Amino acid sequence: MGFRPVSYRRDTDATMKIVLAYSGGLDTSVILRWLKENYQAEIIAFCADIGQEEELEGLKAKALKTGAEKCIIEDLREEFARDFIFPMFQAGAIYEGQYFLGTSIARPLIAKRMVAIASAEKADAIAHGATGKGNDQVRFELAAAALAPKLQVIAPWREERFRKQFPGRAEMIAFAKANEISVEASTDKPYSMDRNLLHISYESGVLEDPWLDASSTEMRDMYKLSVAPEDAPDEPEYVELSFENGNCVAVNGTSVSPLGVMQTLNRLGGKHGIGRVDIVENRFVGMKGRGVYETPGGAILHFAHRQMETLTMDREVMHLRDSLVPKYSTLVYNGFWFSPEREALQALVSETQRDVTGVVRLKLYKGNIIVAGRKSPKSLYDPKIATMEGDASVYDQNDATGFTRLNALRLKVRAAVKVKARGD
Repeated sequence: MGFRPVSYRRDTDATMKIVLAYSGGLDTSVILRWLKENYQAEIIAFCADIGQEEELEGLKAKALKTGAEKCIIEDLREEFARDFIFPMFQAGAIYEGQYFLGTSIARPLIAKRMVAIASAEKADAIAHGATGKGNDQVRFELAAAALAPKLQVIAPWREERFRKQFPGRAEMIAFAKANEISVEASTDKPYSMDRNLLHISYESGVLEDPWLDASSTEMRDMYKLSVAPEDAPDEPEYVELSFENGNCVAVNGTSVSPLGVMQTLNRLGGKHGIGRVDIVENRFVGMKGRGVYETPGGAILHFAHRQMETLTMDREVMHLRDSLVPKYSTLVYNGFWFSPEREALQALVSETQRDVTGVVRLKLYKGNIIVAGRKSPKSLYDPKIATMEGDASVYDQNDATGFTRLNALRLKVRAAVKVKARGD
């Protein structure tokens, strides 16, 4: 992936330098101050702009006020959409049939840039705010291992002294207040949130009860990207997505970049209450976790891409690719984006997408995505073959007699053996 293992050795008398994945939220704000105090280190706060929108406002000033020596913010939105979201959607990836992998696919990009910054800044280590119970710790560290195996990774949540000081979110909120660190979380709204171009995830706090109805009126203030389906417009809206080689290249006839596609579809999907998912998923570390997700644009893109494939992809190629969706999705979910097996699967996926070209028309209505048409210059659908209008078809129905008889042969043999065994 364009990286070479590098050495991060520094003079023994030099101050330790740590690159921290920083969002400005409760966890990473507290961790920034904690790392500075407990490691006597210079902290370089790094924030990848991958679509957090207003969450980035004032972030640099906040990081410096919290104790960072430097704050680096990079706009990675186009790279995120082009090199991570789009290849993943070409693969039809969806974890356990429901989760669009919004958090999972963001971590390898963040880790990739952290490794590069650590090299440029001659840092000793990178650090993250992922807990020891979640998936993100694995995603960050597997990516770092693949790209810079000698680089030290610090995970405060896996240190007993950190957990002793902060046994829960209430203690972290109190610490932030005592140290004049501004955070959005409060004891009245204790769930955590993670936002990027593909989705927003909500978890922990009140959401740890799987019986809690996250679609209730009491929870409506939680959502940021979409309206509730019952509050969506009473009239449907049509949208046309144009594909070339499995990638969406235009919306309603207007050519747009991958970033533009995601931004446009997020707006349309959110307007119509599309893409809300509430699931209990199997985490890589072995436990189940409950998460609520908003993925308006991703839900539309995933659906439209599949519709384009139904028209243009060979049956056996489709079935082969589909058989690999669980494997590919699990690799992304578990943090193996930079693994040789994911890259091998991606090469196969790219081959399957060569003819996935054309236009899909969708109707968006109160949380639903309804196909309203599809067309392609590479369509494998032939009305002369498919028609049921008698002799108009070039398909000879007489041919099906031998075809069916041969496919039934093994079933007849098996049935005869069963009859003989019963002594009928």
